Amino acid sequence: MNEPTVRVEDLPEPAVALLRAVLDALSIPLPTRAGEDEDAYTALTQTRVIDVRATLTGALNFGQDVNYSTWLLRWWTEQHPVTYTPRGEAGGAA
Repeated sequence: MNEPTVRVEDLPEPAVALLRAVLDALSIPLPTRAGEDEDAYTALTQTRVIDVRATLTGALNFGQDVNYSTWLLRWWTEQHPVTYTPRGEAGGAA
């Protein structure tokens, strides 16, 4: 591979913001308890992955504005918060 090295700081700010929004959306903490917490974790993970995929599809395949894509992904992430106790909080295992 003879491609030149491209670092994040070389990318336009809107592209970096979208990458950060993707990272934030997929940074889902593990649950403390088995059972209902694991079910909530699985459902949240599936929802967030679908949201990220839809956002990237809009930007990459349909020419959706990257700033709008970033806003939309952040909004969707806010609409689907963590509803269980993450590990390391409230006495959970670290």
